Amino acid sequence: MTELPDLAWTRARDFRAAPFGATTVSAPQWTALAQALAAGRVTLMSLWAEHGAVCMALHDSAARRVAVARLDGLGDGFPSVGLHHAPAQRLERAAADLFGLAPLGAEDARPWLDHGRWGILHPLGAAAPHPGHAPYPFLPVEGESLHQVPVGPVHAGIIEPGHFRFTAQGETVVRLEERLGYTHKGIDRQMQGASLARGAELAGRCSGDSTVAYSFAFAQATEAALVVKVPDRAFALRGIMAELERLANHLGDIGAICNDAAFPMMLAQTSVLREMVLRAAARAFGHRFMRDRIVPGGVTVDLDAEGVTAIRALVETIRDGFPPLVALYDTTASLLDRTVGTGHLSPDLAQRFGAGGHVGRASGRDYDTRRDLRYAPYDMLRLEVPLREDGDVNARIWLRIKEVEQSCSLITQMLNALPSGPVLAEVPPAGAARTGLGLVEGFRGDILVWLSLDPDGTIARCHMRDPSWFQWPLLEAVIEGNIIADFPLCNKSFNCSYSGHDL
Repeated sequence: MTELPDLAWTRARDFRAAPFGATTVSAPQWTALAQALAAGRVTLMSLWAEHGAVCMALHDSAARRVAVARLDGLGDGFPSVGLHHAPAQRLERAAADLFGLAPLGAEDARPWLDHGRWGILHPLGAAAPHPGHAPYPFLPVEGESLHQVPVGPVHAGIIEPGHFRFTAQGETVVRLEERLGYTHKGIDRQMQGASLARGAELAGRCSGDSTVAYSFAFAQATEAALVVKVPDRAFALRGIMAELERLANHLGDIGAICNDAAFPMMLAQTSVLREMVLRAAARAFGHRFMRDRIVPGGVTVDLDAEGVTAIRALVETIRDGFPPLVALYDTTASLLDRTVGTGHLSPDLAQRFGAGGHVGRASGRDYDTRRDLRYAPYDMLRLEVPLREDGDVNARIWLRIKEVEQSCSLITQMLNALPSGPVLAEVPPAGAARTGLGLVEGFRGDILVWLSLDPDGTIARCHMRDPSWFQWPLLEAVIEGNIIADFPLCNKSFNCSYSGHDL
């Protein structure tokens, strides 16, 4: 077994409390880490490029610690991690698109984020004129009785754009290939040279349904880099916001999945509860989605007595109104016929890809950032992480059901122990180049933010990794062997973010 390079492994309390640096490794050591990932000895948390360098964030689940490896002094490329470990492939392709650093030896060198529409090639690297748009080379199709069904990128309703190319034999899907990147916003480039205030705004707009979680992770990274002591009350308010966001999204998803299984009454009922969550958030924090409420140093709004009352009333309403809906789901045979056994994700794949959130935990991956890489306020709360092994659409619904119940418990715990005091601390100037790491459990799973600051306090590099990076490829796997008509059901049960993935 290849020996792991000696990395600066850091536990959760340490990397969130102080600047967190990357360990410089050689090219052979970089490849050794890729092989360790392939062997399952560590988990890939993210991979990204910088000027003349690439970085990997790694998680040692046994010791509950993280490290960042950096390979620098690069010209045009770096040894491919994806050659050994498939979950790195799309991240490598994105790094090549943005910085022009090619993964050497990679099995898939096609562009990923770059659709040929930017007018600029490698915008964060050499920034040369773009040669122009070229058709995307989907994987070839060979075999008798096979046909292709293209879906998207434009979808019905308000769904974000993404293209899905099905290869089918009759109605049965034998392969699905995704083409994403349509919601690319250039956030990495907008972050460069931005102030921390502007960076916090951009982070909160990376994926609209996770604005609290992204803002939380960005604030964590900033506070670690600049050693900011955040008031205890601010931590508690952040936790309440994060659980309200989780409630709203899980309630909406449960109904939407049932709606895709031709049971719209569930969507109507859960939509009412979701709307109550959003109205309580607006009453308590002044914004339905709590956008721009979490900033480096704390939060921008306090919670008054009426806000506390509104949130407590919400929790009681959900505790009274949600169980009958759960019973309705669990006793409707025609609904269960669509969800049980559909879109099965094996525990091995979930573990290999480091799938977070309901996708991973419904397939036996026992990981939750709030518990395993604990952070305030969750380090002071009783947290039970639900887990299932069956890995189908039904399992992903039940994970959400249990997390709704858990969020109500966590909110009540935080309200009962809500400390007094200030809600915002001063953020000191940088004074020197600094780096920090943020990791937060959003409703889809773990969100990572790597932040590098220049001495004047402006952002040199900010990499944000949505959990969907490791979930989208798994959707391709779970639809195989199912019929095309079950794709909306599988897709919604994952509910990956287009916007959070496309940067």
